[in-house]
Amino acid sequence: MLVDILITLLKIFFILGVTVGFFAPILTWVERKQSAIMQDRIGANRADILGFRALGLFHCIADALKMFTKEDFIPRGANKILHTLSPIVAVIPAIVTFAVVPFGGEYNLFGKQVNLVISDLDVGILFVFAVASLATYGYVVAGWSSNNNWSLLGSMRTASQMVSYEVTMGLTIIGVLMVYGTMRLTEIGAAQENFFNWGIFLQPLGFFMFLTAAIAENKRIPFDNPEAESELVAGYFTEYSGLKFGMFFMAEFIEMVTIAALVTILFFGGWQIPFVSTESITSLFDFLGTTASNAIAMLIHVGVFFGKVVFFIWFQMTIRWTLPRFRYDQIMNLGWKILLPLSLINVLVTGAVILARS
Repeated sequence: MLVDILITLLKIFFILGVTVGFFAPILTWVERKQSAIMQDRIGANRADILGFRALGLFHCIADALKMFTKEDFIPRGANKILHTLSPIVAVIPAIVTFAVVPFGGEYNLFGKQVNLVISDLDVGILFVFAVASLATYGYVVAGWSSNNNWSLLGSMRTASQMVSYEVTMGLTIIGVLMVYGTMRLTEIGAAQENFFNWGIFLQPLGFFMFLTAAIAENKRIPFDNPEAESELVAGYFTEYSGLKFGMFFMAEFIEMVTIAALVTILFFGGWQIPFVSTESITSLFDFLGTTASNAIAMLIHVGVFFGKVVFFIWFQMTIRWTLPRFRYDQIMNLGWKILLPLSLINVLVTGAVILARS
C-alpha cells in the first residue's frame, strides 16, 4: 500500500514538474523565439546573467520575477473574492486533466506492474471533458467580477465560444471511442501498438476537427476573440496584473500541453513507436534483467510520448503565428454550421463502417 502511494506521488510530481515546472515557463520563450524566426527577427535576448544570455532563456526568469513583484491591483467596484478566485479556477482544470493522461505503458519494475498514468479511470476521456469545462467559469467570472465593460464583453465571448466548441469537440472523439471500444485512455494508447491502427488513419477527419475545436477552446489565435487586443484591450483579464495575470497566462500554455497530449494519445499512438513493439525493446535488453529492460523501455516510451507532445506544441505555435484572427461570426459559423454537422456525419459513417465489418 505504501509503495503504491509513493509511486502515485512520484507520478504526480513528475507531471507537475513537466507541465508547470518546465513547459509553462519555457513556452513563453518558445512563443517569442518561434514568432521571431517566422518574422525574421532575433526575438527576446536582452536578459542576461553575468553577461550570458542563453538565447534569451533568462527572460523566463525575468518574467517570473516581474510578476512576483508587480502590484496586485483590484479595480474599484470589483468583486474582490471572485476577482481573486477566477485565475485559480482557470488554471487548476488545466493541470488536473493530466491525471488521466497516460505518458507511457505498463512495465514490470522490481516485480511490480507500474502503469504510467496517475489515475487510470474507466471513463478517462469523460473526466477530461468534465474537468476542462470547469475552466469556463474562471474566465466568465473574471470578466464579470472586474467591473469593466471590456472584460465583461470578453467573458461573454468566452462563454459562447467555449460552450459552442465543447459540443463539437465531444462529438469529434465519439468516432475514436467507437473504433477502440473504450473510454480508458490507457487502453486507447495500447490499442495503437500497430502503426496502421493509429487514430489518424482510422479517424482522419476526427483528428482535424478535434484539433480545431481544441484550439478554439483554448482561445488561441485564430480563435482569440475573447481577448482581441485590438477590440477589447485584453478581454476578460484586462483588470488583472501580477501573479493573477500570470495564472491566466500559465493556464493557456498548460492547456496547449494538454491538447498536444490528448492528440498524441487519441490519434498518434501515444507512447508507441512505429513498427517497434514493447516486447522487441525489452527483449533487446534482456541480458540486463527484467527490471532494467523494462526501465529502458519505459524511458524510451516516455521520451517518444513527450517528443510527439513537443511536435504538436510547435504545430499549435505555427498556427498561432500564421493565421489572422477570425471575425466572431466566422468563429460561430465554423463551430455550429461546419464542424458540428461534420462531426455528426463522421459518427454516422464510422458506425456504418463498423456495422458493415461486423
